[in-house]
Amino acid sequence: MARAFVTGWPVGHSRSPLVHKYWLQKYGIEGDYLRHPCKVEDFDSFIESFQDDGFIGGNVTLPHKETAFSNVQKADSTAKRLGAVNTVWIENDTIMGGNTDGYGFSANLDEFANGWSDEKRLKRGALVLGAGGASRAIIDALMQRGFKKITIANRTLPRSVELRDMFGEPCCSIAYKDIGEIEKNASIIINTTSIGMVGTELEDATPLSLNGFNSDTIVHDIVYTPLITPFLHEAKTRGMKTVDGLGMLLHQAVPGFEKWFGVRPEVTPELRAVLLADLGEVS
Repeated sequence: MARAFVTGWPVGHSRSPLVHKYWLQKYGIEGDYLRHPCKVEDFDSFIESFQDDGFIGGNVTLPHKETAFSNVQKADSTAKRLGAVNTVWIENDTIMGGNTDGYGFSANLDEFANGWSDEKRLKRGALVLGAGGASRAIIDALMQRGFKKITIANRTLPRSVELRDMFGEPCCSIAYKDIGEIEKNASIIINTTSIGMVGTELEDATPLSLNGFNSDTIVHDIVYTPLITPFLHEAKTRGMKTVDGLGMLLHQAVPGFEKWFGVRPEVTPELRAVLLADLGEVS
């Protein structure tokens, strides 16, 4: 029986098994998808020999994505640009690595914010909040879509400068306190920080006030616990289009499942409902 995994440390919180087991059952595939907790010091040996443990591939989550990039034998173009791998599979006896986070981000917006990357919005640019690891795939995805300006805003400027230097044009960096009228013309704002996430010190906070932003600005939060973060709630009260983070989780899982089990699965309302129920949320 074909088996795939999700590995990280910790990994008990991962909803990936719920997603992949749903698809295995839906498509009548005899297989399994398991959590495989792996400490940092054990990761190298695991990723180099996961076939010996009976796995055909899997997902890699924090804190192993950068290490996985170093360990795979061949990486796809997206993983090379990011220096990080979240999906591994075997191809011609070679351990392959890819990164599907940006795909999940774009596919989620394609589903819930039709026209988010049309020509007028590309020209107005995007505002990315946060300069941590989660922001990299999103910045790359925005560049691939052709956004003419991508402003990376962070509480402290040096972190956003690092990302600006990593990606180059059309990226620019700014501190939150310096966001002004030019930045407020952005066609989309993406929160990549954990601000507003349940269980954090700032779960009741928003990363940024939306005062002064255009009413047609799309507001996207990659956090999905809660489904409607304080940031999205503020956007809704202003009549802005909002997109939650659950779809990114679901869509980023699609390419991996296809690599491992040979079927390209669909992200459906039924699957979303399964995840919402598990999260104790309602859509």
